[in-house]
Amino acid sequence: VYKFHIAHTLYCMAVSVVFGCRELGRHTYVTPTSYLELIYTYNELLGAQRSNVQQLQRRYEVGLEKLLTAEGEVNVMKQELIELQPKLIETGKEVEETLRVVDAQTKEAAAKKEVVEGEEAIAAEKAAAAKAIKDECEGELAVAMPMLESALTALNTLTKADITEVRSMKNPPAPVKVTMEAVCQLLNVKPKKVNDPANPTKKMDDYWGPSQALLGDTTFMTQLQEYDKDNISPAYIQAVRPYLDKPEFQSDTVKKASKAAYGLCCWVRAMEAYDKVAKVVAPKKAKLQQAEGEYYTLMEGLAAKKAELGAVVAALQALNDKLASMQARRQQLEEEVALCKTKLERATKLIGGLGGEKTRWSEVAKKLAADYTNLTGDVLLSAGFIAYLGPYTAAYRERAVGQWVERCRSVSIPCSEHFKLVTVLGQPVTIRSWLLDGLPNDSLSIDNAIVISKARRWPLMIDPQGQANKWIKTMEKKNQLEVVKLSGGGDIIRQLENAVQFGFPVLIEDIGEELDPILEPLLLKAIFKQGGVNCIRLGDSTLEYSSSFRLYMTTKLRSPHYLPEVSVKVTLLNFGITREGLEDQLLGIVVAQERPELEEEKARLVLAGAENARQLKEIEASSNISDTHGRG
Repeated sequence: VYKFHIAHTLYCMAVSVVFGCRELGRHTYVTPTSYLELIYTYNELLGAQRSNVQQLQRRYEVGLEKLLTAEGEVNVMKQELIELQPKLIETGKEVEETLRVVDAQTKEAAAKKEVVEGEEAIAAEKAAAAKAIKDECEGELAVAMPMLESALTALNTLTKADITEVRSMKNPPAPVKVTMEAVCQLLNVKPKKVNDPANPTKKMDDYWGPSQALLGDTTFMTQLQEYDKDNISPAYIQAVRPYLDKPEFQSDTVKKASKAAYGLCCWVRAMEAYDKVAKVVAPKKAKLQQAEGEYYTLMEGLAAKKAELGAVVAALQALNDKLASMQARRQQLEEEVALCKTKLERATKLIGGLGGEKTRWSEVAKKLAADYTNLTGDVLLSAGFIAYLGPYTAAYRERAVGQWVERCRSVSIPCSEHFKLVTVLGQPVTIRSWLLDGLPNDSLSIDNAIVISKARRWPLMIDPQGQANKWIKTMEKKNQLEVVKLSGGGDIIRQLENAVQFGFPVLIEDIGEELDPILEPLLLKAIFKQGGVNCIRLGDSTLEYSSSFRLYMTTKLRSPHYLPEVSVKVTLLNFGITREGLEDQLLGIVVAQERPELEEEKARLVLAGAENARQLKEIEASSNISDTHGRG
């Protein structure tokens, strides 16, 4: 039923326009092509407007939801702030108390460390002194040790045969006898009393008999090798020393007499030399032992103190860790409080700043909901306006639209009670920009500009006063407008080709009642794909077609008669001056002459208003309203 009423309404629009052209004496035509164009325009505009209104409605609704959410979150954040303050104060107290404990234990640890370092210094001094004594002892012993080692080496070379050889001597040479006497002295072997051959009445000490017995002892060599050189009796040394200077006890002499005796001689001399050194070193060894004892005792005490210091340091580290944890917690709480305050402040500013907007947004959302319902009829009326009413005057347009509105309401097609094209399809920011570029400030001109922006066909403007011409030149100047006159000669084709390829707008002035056939492909938008690129054929050339290309045409004829084959290819628009537009222009001229400062102020305010409106639209579009609180 809905579709039937819409289709019938479209038919009624076409019929009313036919009667209108007879009434006004204008030559306009309603053709099947124009009727199909009406249907195409309706479908395109309805889809676009529904999407646009839905998006706007959702934007404002979501913005309202966010405002309500922000109001609720303000109370939650206030409660969070109230709960966080006591925690922050308590944590601050704990941190201060822990700081005091840490300070006290740090001083205690420093005192213990000072004591330990002092004792470490003393221990180091004692260790150095002990080492010096030890080095001195080892240095002095190093003099006797080669001789001792040499003697032991000589002993190790003696064989059982060597010992037997010496023992079997009946009358041994003097060097052998003297050597054995010296050995007996060190081994504490007592001599045997025998008669003195020089004086039989006297007895003398004989060491040879005991020496033979000693040499026959199977442990003799072991006794020599394991002799306790560090604890030789002073009496033994005293008894041995007279032998050292005897000629018969010299090493070379003894070596000539007997190999075995030579080894024993070296052993005796080594023991005496070692004892001499040992007697000097012994006090130093005692002193070394005492120093080492003191060092070890000191180190035991130092180890205990170090253990105490380690315990204090460990406890201090545990406190420092606890303190760091508390400080981190306090920092976290401070950050949470600061963040909460910032959010609260921003939310409060948001609510305060947008509180007045809440009412407006609610009203806009409700109006958009109603507009969405009315889009079926409003877009139908807009499509009829674009398709049929362009060539007519403002008065006829208003009368025709009134009839169409009554028709829609009579068949229950939803539409606005007071339909205006500017309300349905107009964008305030864009309209303000057009006015700044010189578009006359009257409803006829503004409706014409909207038709140009929404129509599928290129506009042909009936412009006897040149208003549209001036506006197009100003508006498209920044886009490198090409101005062409079909009757003016010149390389028109080249200008059109450049504009089509590079996307420059073109204004063709002084159009007559017939159009040059060269424009046919442009008017029909005969675009085709070639190599994946949009192309168009202009004359004998195939050109790449830029989507930025725009074509405007103006004629100075007041009431031109365009045949159907022309009118179906363009959008005819009547830009004849109106009383309202003329009054506005005359007022501007008078004010500029009489009060130029007011005209400058007006221009400044118009520019500021346009800029503010543009910024508001951009902000609402970019933030999508709903993100305002989240980004704050």
